[in-house]
Amino acid sequence: MGEVLSQSEIDSLLAALSTGELDATEISDKDEKQVKNYDFARPAKFSKEHLRTLEFIYEHYARLLSTNLQVYLRKNVQVAVASSETVVFSEFINALVSPAILGVINFRPLPGSIMVDLAQNLGYTMIDRMMGGQGEPLEKVREFSEIELTIVEKIIILCMQLMKEPWKNVLDIDPFLEKIETNPQFAQIISPTDMIAIVTLNIKIGEVEGLMNLCFPYFTVEDVIDKLNTKFWFSTIRDSSDEEYDQYLESMLRKVDVPMKVELGQNLITVNDFMDLQCGDIIRLDSKIDSELLVYVGNIKKFTALPGTNKDRYAVRITTVIREEE
Repeated sequence: MGEVLSQSEIDSLLAALSTGELDATEISDKDEKQVKNYDFARPAKFSKEHLRTLEFIYEHYARLLSTNLQVYLRKNVQVAVASSETVVFSEFINALVSPAILGVINFRPLPGSIMVDLAQNLGYTMIDRMMGGQGEPLEKVREFSEIELTIVEKIIILCMQLMKEPWKNVLDIDPFLEKIETNPQFAQIISPTDMIAIVTLNIKIGEVEGLMNLCFPYFTVEDVIDKLNTKFWFSTIRDSSDEEYDQYLESMLRKVDVPMKVELGQNLITVNDFMDLQCGDIIRLDSKIDSELLVYVGNIKKFTALPGTNKDRYAVRITTVIREEE
């Protein structure tokens, strides 16, 4: 409710208006609500909160992608979230050039599909690397061959499968690749006027740098749009059991193959002696028959052991564990 003026204040105000000391047009209600423009052709279906949550999801995805692509391509790979925005689908498609690398992915159990747009130079670099090259992009853009598209398809499938874990806090997804299109006009997965959210990843393979765009139509994520907020995201993370996560890490570590070797002893010989070695020759080592041997896990000195046999095979029996501080 506005402030009530006394009679003297009203008289003073009228006098100021009549003498011109006060302009009536300058008098306005400070509590007046501001009118905001709303473009019905571009409805704001994705809020900043939704985009921020998608960034959280794909920051996790970027770490997984950099690790796995590095093993797959045998080259240093760096991936980071560059930006996120909402646009009309037609604007996204019209901005692409042909030939493009567009993976249409069924995002089951959610309805509809999402789209992955991989930069041309990254595609050519991955193909060159997979074919045994140094990972150099083409100087002149050309159409992809059938063999090259098959290689790209394997890479897109790898990228697609890695999305499962980052989305677990929102929904258990089981995506699969429907098709790969090189002509953007043939990749009309939704109406041109529908709104989409785009998360852009910056990928660097060696010295080659490019972008990967992940396109999410509102129709596809509408069923879980309420879960795409930071409050739900962090509450889900807090609810997850630390003990279960530790058990998961332990189970993954147990599957890792680690080379193990036992050092019987050392000695120095000349190159001539080494060249003249024959089967049955004996080399005297610096260790005694009853002394403990060093056991290496990878290149780390980890155990001491005594030599012996086990069912007609050479073996060692662990005697002590060498701690890091030792």
